Amino acid sequence: MSLNGKKVLVLAENEYEDLELLYPYYRLKEAGAEVVLVGPKAEVYSSKHGYPAKAEKAADEVSASDYDAVVVPGGFAPDRLRRYPAVLKLVRDAWDQGKVVAAICHAGWVLVSAGILRGRTATSTPAIKDDMVNAGAEWVDREVVVDGKLVTSRRPDDLPAFCREIIALLEAD
Repeated sequence: MSLNGKKVLVLAENEYEDLELLYPYYRLKEAGAEVVLVGPKAEVYSSKHGYPAKAEKAADEVSASDYDAVVVPGGFAPDRLRRYPAVLKLVRDAWDQGKVVAAICHAGWVLVSAGILRGRTATSTPAIKDDMVNAGAEWVDREVVVDGKLVTSRRPDDLPAFCREIIALLEAD
Protein backbone atom coordinates (compact mmCIF):
# COMPACT_ATOMS: atom_id res chain seq x y z
CA MET A 1 0.00 0.00 0.00
CA SER A 2 1.50 3.27 -1.07
CA LEU A 3 0.05 6.73 -1.22
CA ASN A 4 3.22 8.23 -2.66
CA GLY A 5 2.30 11.31 -4.64
CA LYS A 6 -1.05 11.75 -2.85
CA LYS A 7 -1.71 14.96 -0.93
CA VAL A 8 -4.17 15.12 1.94
CA LEU A 9 -5.50 18.02 4.00
CA VAL A 10 -6.46 17.43 7.63
CA LEU A 11 -8.49 20.24 9.17
CA ALA A 12 -7.75 21.60 12.64
CA GLU A 13 -9.46 23.95 15.09
CA ASN A 14 -9.51 24.26 18.85
CA GLU A 15 -10.96 21.39 20.85
CA TYR A 16 -10.42 18.77 18.15
CA GLU A 17 -10.68 15.17 19.36
CA ASP A 18 -7.05 14.11 19.79
CA LEU A 19 -7.27 10.67 18.22
CA GLU A 20 -9.52 11.76 15.37
CA LEU A 21 -6.93 14.26 14.13
CA LEU A 22 -3.68 12.50 15.05
CA TYR A 23 -4.55 8.93 14.02
CA PRO A 24 -5.47 9.79 10.39
CA TYR A 25 -2.65 12.34 10.18
CA TYR A 26 0.04 9.81 11.05
CA ARG A 27 -1.64 6.80 9.40
CA LEU A 28 -1.84 8.61 6.05
CA LYS A 29 1.78 9.79 6.40
CA GLU A 30 2.81 6.21 7.18
CA ALA A 31 1.10 5.10 3.96
CA GLY A 32 3.19 7.62 2.00
CA ALA A 33 0.85 10.59 1.58
CA GLU A 34 1.92 14.18 2.03
CA VAL A 35 -0.34 15.38 4.83
CA VAL A 36 -0.90 19.06 5.58
CA LEU A 37 -2.71 20.45 8.63
CA VAL A 38 -4.99 23.34 7.70
CA GLY A 39 -7.01 25.59 9.98
CA PRO A 40 -8.98 28.79 9.62
CA LYS A 41 -5.60 30.44 10.24
CA ALA A 42 -2.04 29.12 10.14
CA GLU A 43 -1.61 28.86 13.91
CA VAL A 44 -1.51 26.37 16.77
CA TYR A 45 -4.79 24.76 17.82
CA SER A 46 -5.34 22.84 21.07
CA SER A 47 -7.13 19.52 21.35
CA LYS A 48 -9.83 18.74 23.89
CA HIS A 49 -7.01 17.51 26.13
CA GLY A 50 -4.63 20.40 25.40
CA TYR A 51 -2.38 18.73 22.82
CA PRO A 52 -1.15 21.26 20.24
CA ALA A 53 -1.48 20.89 16.46
CA LYS A 54 0.13 23.52 14.25
CA ALA A 55 -1.81 24.30 11.11
CA GLU A 56 0.78 24.83 8.41
CA LYS A 57 -1.63 26.79 6.23
CA ALA A 58 -4.87 28.70 6.46
CA ALA A 59 -7.92 27.43 4.60
CA ASP A 60 -7.93 30.45 2.29
CA GLU A 61 -4.29 29.71 1.32
CA VAL A 62 -4.98 26.28 -0.17
CA SER A 63 -6.99 25.05 -3.12
CA ALA A 64 -8.86 21.76 -3.19
CA SER A 65 -7.56 21.21 -6.72
CA ASP A 66 -4.03 20.74 -5.33
CA TYR A 67 -5.04 17.88 -3.00
CA ASP A 68 -6.55 14.43 -3.24
CA ALA A 69 -8.52 14.36 0.02
CA VAL A 70 -9.81 16.39 2.96
CA VAL A 71 -10.16 14.79 6.39
CA VAL A 72 -12.30 16.47 9.05
CA PRO A 73 -11.74 15.30 12.64
CA GLY A 74 -14.37 15.45 15.33
CA GLY A 75 -14.53 16.80 18.84
CA PHE A 76 -15.84 20.32 19.28
CA ALA A 77 -13.65 21.59 16.41
CA PRO A 78 -16.29 20.97 13.69
CA ASP A 79 -18.69 23.38 15.37
CA ARG A 80 -15.96 26.00 15.08
CA LEU A 81 -14.76 25.00 11.59
CA ARG A 82 -18.24 25.31 10.09
CA ARG A 83 -18.25 29.03 10.91
CA TYR A 84 -15.49 29.85 8.40
CA PRO A 85 -16.54 30.38 4.76
CA ALA A 86 -13.02 29.45 3.54
CA VAL A 87 -13.22 26.08 5.31
CA LEU A 88 -16.67 25.34 3.88
CA LYS A 89 -15.54 26.39 0.41
CA LEU A 90 -12.52 24.08 0.66
CA VAL A 91 -14.68 21.09 1.64
CA ARG A 92 -17.36 21.89 -0.96
CA ASP A 93 -14.76 22.39 -3.70
CA ALA A 94 -13.05 19.10 -2.82
CA TRP A 95 -16.42 17.34 -3.05
CA ASP A 96 -17.39 19.06 -6.30
CA GLN A 97 -14.02 18.09 -7.81
CA GLY A 98 -14.48 14.42 -6.96
CA LYS A 99 -11.91 14.34 -4.16
CA VAL A 100 -12.15 12.09 -1.12
CA VAL A 101 -13.95 13.85 1.74
CA ALA A 102 -13.78 12.08 5.11
CA ALA A 103 -15.46 13.04 8.39
CA ILE A 104 -15.64 11.34 11.76
CA CYS A 105 -17.87 11.85 14.79
CA HIS A 106 -19.07 15.48 15.05
CA ALA A 107 -17.25 16.35 11.81
CA GLY A 108 -20.53 15.69 10.01
CA TRP A 109 -21.46 19.24 11.05
CA VAL A 110 -18.90 20.54 8.53
CA LEU A 111 -20.47 18.38 5.81
CA VAL A 112 -23.91 19.72 6.77
CA SER A 113 -22.75 23.34 6.52
CA ALA A 114 -20.86 22.65 3.29
CA GLY A 115 -24.09 21.36 1.77
CA ILE A 116 -22.76 18.04 0.48
CA LEU A 117 -24.96 15.45 2.22
CA ARG A 118 -28.21 15.58 0.24
CA GLY A 119 -28.88 12.14 -1.23
CA ARG A 120 -25.85 10.53 0.47
CA THR A 121 -25.64 7.70 2.97
CA ALA A 122 -23.49 8.63 5.94
CA THR A 123 -22.85 8.10 9.62
CA SER A 124 -21.67 10.22 12.54
CA THR A 125 -21.91 10.33 16.28
CA PRO A 126 -25.59 9.69 17.07
CA ALA A 127 -25.67 13.13 18.75
CA ILE A 128 -25.81 14.84 15.33
CA LYS A 129 -27.98 12.27 13.53
CA ASP A 130 -30.88 14.74 13.25
CA ASP A 131 -28.61 17.40 11.73
CA MET A 132 -27.34 14.92 9.14
CA VAL A 133 -30.85 13.71 8.28
CA ASN A 134 -32.19 17.28 8.06
CA ALA A 135 -29.33 18.04 5.63
CA GLY A 136 -30.59 15.27 3.36
CA ALA A 137 -28.43 12.30 4.35
CA GLU A 138 -29.64 8.78 4.92
CA TRP A 139 -28.05 8.20 8.34
CA VAL A 140 -26.95 4.67 9.30
CA ASP A 141 -25.25 3.36 12.44
CA ARG A 142 -22.11 1.62 11.13
CA GLU A 143 -18.40 1.95 11.95
CA VAL A 144 -17.68 3.31 8.50
CA VAL A 145 -19.82 4.28 5.53
CA VAL A 146 -18.45 4.86 2.05
CA ASP A 147 -20.76 6.57 -0.44
CA GLY A 148 -18.79 7.35 -3.57
CA LYS A 149 -15.83 9.38 -2.30
CA LEU A 150 -17.50 10.29 0.99
CA VAL A 151 -16.15 8.41 4.03
CA THR A 152 -17.83 8.81 7.41
CA SER A 153 -17.39 7.17 10.81
CA ARG A 154 -18.92 7.49 14.28
CA ARG A 155 -16.20 7.65 16.95
CA PRO A 156 -12.53 6.99 17.82
CA ASP A 157 -13.09 3.22 18.01
CA ASP A 158 -13.92 3.35 14.29
CA LEU A 159 -10.59 4.91 13.28
CA PRO A 160 -8.99 1.72 11.88
CA ALA A 161 -11.94 1.20 9.50
CA PHE A 162 -12.14 4.94 8.73
CA CYS A 163 -8.48 5.15 7.71
CA ARG A 164 -8.60 1.83 5.83
CA GLU A 165 -11.39 3.16 3.60
CA ILE A 166 -9.71 6.55 3.02
CA ILE A 167 -6.52 4.76 1.99
CA ALA A 168 -8.42 2.34 -0.28
CA LEU A 169 -10.11 5.23 -2.12
CA LEU A 170 -6.83 7.13 -2.51
CA GLU A 171 -5.07 4.01 -3.82
CA ALA A 172 -7.86 3.46 -6.36
CA ASP A 173 -7.37 6.96 -7.83
